[in-house]
Amino acid sequence: MTDSAAEQPVRILVADDHTLLREALCDLLAAEPGFEVVAQAATGTETVRLAAAYRPDVVVLDIEMPENDPPTTVRRLLDQLPDVRIIVLSMDDSQFLVQGLLSLGVHGFLHKSVSRETLVSAIRQREGGGRRTVTVSVSPESLRQAAAPAGAGDQGGLSQREVEVLTLAGQALSNRQIASRLGITEGTVKRHLRNIFEKLDAVSRIDAVNKAVERAVIPSPLASARSLGGDRA
Repeated sequence: MTDSAAEQPVRILVADDHTLLREALCDLLAAEPGFEVVAQAATGTETVRLAAAYRPDVVVLDIEMPENDPPTTVRRLLDQLPDVRIIVLSMDDSQFLVQGLLSLGVHGFLHKSVSRETLVSAIRQREGGGRRTVTVSVSPESLRQAAAPAGAGDQGGLSQREVEVLTLAGQALSNRQIASRLGITEGTVKRHLRNIFEKLDAVSRIDAVNKAVERAVIPSPLASARSLGGDRA
């Protein structure tokens, strides 16, 4: 590598639908020596379009965005930019999701609670010896799920967020209502439900709820309704 090539800044695209967080992250990264934030995106579609236009070295990708199916977005990014480094930065770090995206070729999966130093280090990480380097930093809850024996308090293989989504679905809340209650997007709710159906081998919301109740993963919706109703006749 020549000195001039070594001095080239790392060009970064930041994708997150929360404007305040995205802009704060851009400011943080732009202040780092050798980093250049070249674009910002707020949806999966916009991320792919801007990546094609600006050809960044690194995409810092939040997966809970509108118009975004994470595996599809990752595939589209790598199809058009095979050498781009994708660093996922998300509050959802279920084992199922982490393993799925790592298998597609992302170079990092970081929980949003990580330190600035961890994020900066993941972005600076270069390929070495022809091998793909990967950085993973997840929440304690995700580590507990990964370490737990099958069937030993692992919530039927569901992440904590998936349990929350399914519990609300069992209360007959719509996707929009679930999204509002949990502070996430409708697209994220739909993705969680798809993952839930696959993990529980369910064909519908009712089927998933019934199977989760049978396995004591979530409380019975009927019992919950009675609890909320108190002693009323």
